[in-house]
Amino acid sequence: MTTLPFRLALLGLAAGLGAALAQPASAAEERVIPPALRWSFSGPFGTFDRAQLQRGYKVYKEVCANCHSASLIAFRNLSQPGGPEFSTGQITALAATYQIKDGPNEQGEMFERPGRPADRFPAPFPNDQAARAANGGAYPPDLSVLAKARSYERGFPTFIFDMFTQYQEQGPDYIAALLAGYKDPPPAGTPELQPGQYYNTYMPGHLIAMPQPMQDGQVEYPKLPNGQPSAPETVAQYSKDVAAFMVWMAEPHLEARKRLGMQVMLFLLIFGSLLYYTKKKIWARMPDGSPAH
Repeated sequence: MTTLPFRLALLGLAAGLGAALAQPASAAEERVIPPALRWSFSGPFGTFDRAQLQRGYKVYKEVCANCHSASLIAFRNLSQPGGPEFSTGQITALAATYQIKDGPNEQGEMFERPGRPADRFPAPFPNDQAARAANGGAYPPDLSVLAKARSYERGFPTFIFDMFTQYQEQGPDYIAALLAGYKDPPPAGTPELQPGQYYNTYMPGHLIAMPQPMQDGQVEYPKLPNGQPSAPETVAQYSKDVAAFMVWMAEPHLEARKRLGMQVMLFLLIFGSLLYYTKKKIWARMPDGSPAH
């Protein structure tokens, strides 16, 4: 006969399991999963699209750099293999358009000079307090590694397939969706927004302090020989291009890492095959199938 304490324990276990199963459902209702986009750099053989990185840098320079820093990236990185691969002359001219604070000089004073390729991207604000004051108290994060820092849970059973497909693009998927996910006016039933709040479909809680940064036609892309833009000048395209550029900033040696990984796997395959056939040949000489002592 089942005792009362045992029954109470079973009831408690059932209640705990019910709460645990219900929690992911409510969390999923609170957060909209960004759509999985196609990226040239996805998978073990993926590489960056140079034209997309150059467009993404243009969006970053004309839009994002007004509020966000990228303190880990130098101008010369833009010309290195595996990245946007601007020419040396382009990088020199680009860096010279910035004024970099330097010093002290012989008189002990700080001064400004034209930028050099070795300089890092200058921050738009002199300090964190100035950045918060200019953005209504919200601090605009540094974008250098944001594409690696931002992610989301894809849930069961999707994460199982991700292990086999090597899906690692949660960061750019989320960034591209966030930048294109503003709704004005907000959907019906949304609580009244406070000053400095904006509705975004993919932001956890749907409230974000950053106003919509881009509009269609805001950034002019390079033209093709027929006079048409090299890519659609839309928010969706801007968002995807700048997200790809942020992935490169977060991992500028991604292509080299993948090449090295494939070389190591090929070496291990050949080395393992040689060991296997060497072992078979040595053991095949033994009449009883055992190695000699």
